[in-house]
Amino acid sequence: MVRKTEIYVVKGIVQCVGFRYYTSHKAMKLGLTGYAKNLNNGDVEVVASGDASRLEQLFEWLHQGSPGANVTAVSRTELKTDKIYQGFAIQ
Repeated sequence: MVRKTEIYVVKGIVQCVGFRYYTSHKAMKLGLTGYAKNLNNGDVEVVASGDASRLEQLFEWLHQGSPGANVTAVSRTELKTDKIYQGFAIQ
């Protein structure tokens, strides 16, 4: 398994709708580690680390997100880092 880390920025109505909670649950179900946090501009930043195929599944899921969310865009960038995340945190 090749471990990768990616950062996603999710735009739309993604704050105050349980987006980080649902993202954390989905990521842990996929065996990913990292975090999800609200940004000051209303977006949500998600950093996830794990198997490339699992990251792809999370990326696809982020386009719909939590039941109350209205996602308009998701950007994706690979992070070059040696950091190892423990679990999946909501920040």
